[in-house]
Formats: sequence, structure tokens, C-alpha cells
Amino acid sequence: MTEIVRARDGGYPSSRRTLLTIGLMLIASTLRAPITGVAPMLGMIRDSSGISAAEAGVLTTLPLLAFAVISPFAPAIAREYGMERSLFGALLVISSGILLRSTGPTSTLFLGTGALGAGIAVANVLLPGLIKRDFPTRIAGLTGAYTVTTGLVQALVSTAAIPLAQLPGSGWHVSLVSTVIFPMTALMVWVPQLRRQSAPGPVTGSKADQSGIWRSSIAWQVTAFLGLTSLVFFSITGWLPTILQEAGYPAATAGSLHGLLQLATAMPGLVLGSAIRGTKDQRALAVGVSLATGLSLLGLWQFPALAPLWVGLFGFGAGAGFALGLAFVSLRTSHNHQTAALSGMAQCLGYSLAAAGPALVGFAHDATGGWGVALGLCIAATLLMAAFGNLAGRETTI
Repeated sequence: MTEIVRARDGGYPSSRRTLLTIGLMLIASTLRAPITGVAPMLGMIRDSSGISAAEAGVLTTLPLLAFAVISPFAPAIAREYGMERSLFGALLVISSGILLRSTGPTSTLFLGTGALGAGIAVANVLLPGLIKRDFPTRIAGLTGAYTVTTGLVQALVSTAAIPLAQLPGSGWHVSLVSTVIFPMTALMVWVPQLRRQSAPGPVTGSKADQSGIWRSSIAWQVTAFLGLTSLVFFSITGWLPTILQEAGYPAATAGSLHGLLQLATAMPGLVLGSAIRGTKDQRALAVGVSLATGLSLLGLWQFPALAPLWVGLFGFGAGAGFALGLAFVSLRTSHNHQTAALSGMAQCLGYSLAAAGPALVGFAHDATGGWGVALGLCIAATLLMAAFGNLAGRETTI
């Protein structure tokens, strides 16, 4: 018999809550690694496939464009099919996209990348609403936990990408396809959740609630904070190996530092949950992590010899910014349906902004012959992050 899920923390037996929590963490493991694991291998992909630098830029940006296009539709998908089935479908799409992009032809490389981006977009939007629905008293802790999971898997994939591709008989195809293990594992663990059916109204939202979100000033402030965080993170993540190599670091070292960045993004999740729970006003946290991110970029620009320090600080600051932005989506809303609607809005506009970042950074580099202007623009974006974080962090709800 189909079970109607109730939005009440602790409403399930402990074994069911444990299985649901494990499923959430496994879904979190799929949200970044299939994307960020490409950056260390862009040179290898270009040499093998013959794609141009511009096409490589499109490949990096394609998932972000998919996030922007698909995110607004995720709440409607959940209303139609239920939260659990929608997440299961998203995992299927992610798995299919990973397999498709690794088959060989250049066309499938782009098609598969777009497909996995679409699947990740749905999961990105629905996870905050699911946490608010099923664990309303543990929002900060679980948001921190899935941020940690996402960062650790990113670090593993980024660090292992080149060594795996260089194994005898291997290549970038094998390295890319190896990431399918994460969504496939999540699919198997998520199967028991399909016995449940989300109640359509309070869980996944109404059209009226979605339209009201777009008229809320706090919704725009949360969107701006999360969007600027995404802009800076993906701009630097996509180009970091190249920045480091032009600063004199060997390719292998640049790849390892790229892995360090991903690992550092996981660290805030270990401490941020308790900090968020300890205060209803997160303005100081938001401003602090924004300025720390800007300081790291200033250091990378002016003192590249200390790159491990700056890369670690950048990863920590950007990871904390992501965790805070995701927490704001839940904390600044009054009901589960508002959470889903704000998540869709923030990720649609945020990733639209982020999608332009890597291309603009590359253009600034080509126009000036160096990374100074590009890094300076990213530093300016972190100052805007601080300003909007100061607004989004206020103790208020829509």
C-alpha cells in the first residue's frame, strides 16, 4: 500500500530515518563530482577528441546551463510524480548521462554532459525541500553533512582523474565513466523510498507559492548570495589547473591542488551546522566566508608561491558559502512548498549567472594576457557576496 509521507521530524522508525539519511548522502555524492572531475582532464580530452578551446569552454559550462534551464521545472516535476520518484528519475538521468558522454564520439560527450546536468539540477532543487519536510529540526546538520559528502567525493574524483586516465589501456573515457558508481549506488539505496508518495500540496508546493517567491526581497537576496557564490566557485574551479600551470606549477601538482580545493569545500560542513544552529542571525557568518574567499583570490594573484594555502582557503570559503546559501533556502522560508519554490528560483538564476563566469574569466585572460583582471573581477564578486549575505543572513522568513 502506498504510504503518504508526513512532514514531521521523527515520524518514521529509526531504521527508516537511517536509510533515508544514507540515501540523501548518496544523492549528495552525485551533485558535483561528474562535473568538476572534468577540469583536470580538459587538455587530455582536447588532444584526443580535437575539440577547440571554445568547445572545451562550452563543455565546462553546459551543466550550469542545464541547471539554469531545468531548475524552475523541478517543483512541478515533484508535484506531478512525488518527491521520491522525481529524485529516483534524476539519478537515472545522471547515470545515463555519465554513460553516454563516455561512449567516444564528440556529440555524445556534449549530449551526455547536458543530460547529467539536467538530472543534477532536479536533485539540487528537491533536496533542500526534502530535508525541510522530513527533518525540520535538523536542517543545518543535514545540510552540512551533504555538503561534506559532496566535497569529499569531488576531491576523490578530481585527485584520481588523471592517474586513472593514465593507467595502461585506460583514458579519459574510463576516468569519466568511473563516476557512474555514485548515482548507481544511490539508485539502489533509494529504491525503498519509492513505496512512499509525497502529499502534493504541502510537500512540493503550489503555483501561487512559486509566483509569490519572485516578489519577495529576501528571496532575491538569497538568490543573489547563492548565485555569486556559484559564479566565483565555478569560474575558479574551471580554470584553476591552468592558472597554476601558468604560475609555474607542474600539471600533476596543479591537478593535486585542484583536488585539495575540492577537499577543502567539504570542511565547512563539519563545523558550520553547529554555528548555524547556534544563532538565528547568520549575517556575520555570511560576510566572513565571503571576505575569506576574496582574500584567498587576492593571495593567489599576488603570492602564487603560497598556492596551497590560498587554494585551501578558497575551498573552505566557497564551500562555506554554498552550505550557507543552501541553508538560507530552508531557513528563510516558512513552509516546505516555499522551500522548493525558492530553491528553483535561486538555482535557476544563480546558475544562469555562474554559467557566464568561466567564459568571462577566459575572455579576460585572453584580452589581457594574464589572470590579474580575471581574479580582480572575482574578488569584486566576493564583495558583492558579502553585501547580499549581510541581507540574506537576517532573522526573517518569506
